[in-house]
Amino acid sequence: MGTLYAVDRDGKKYQLAGRDRASLMEILKQGGLALEALCGGSCMCATCHVYVDPEWLDLLLPPTEAETGTLREEAEGIQANSRLGCQIQWHDGLDGIRLRVAPEN
Repeated sequence: MGTLYAVDRDGKKYQLAGRDRASLMEILKQGGLALEALCGGSCMCATCHVYVDPEWLDLLLPPTEAETGTLREEAEGIQANSRLGCQIQWHDGLDGIRLRVAPEN
């Protein structure tokens, strides 16, 4: 298990339990954060756009070309730490990760 710390669009803080084989998008949605996740995790819509705290970026697999392209084409407010929550799978090494949900498109 482990813990994911998230801040929603309104600044409300959440402490959520990580789950093996779940994406961060799934954990956030099931934890009550307002994410549309319109494409259901297929890396097509960017409605699960999050900002990962920079100190955690090196612990993540790099974004794929598909993720980078979707962010560039579909997301607003892209930053160096922008990722799609559907493309990051939980694992024990992410215990304590912090992120913020990006503004809606």
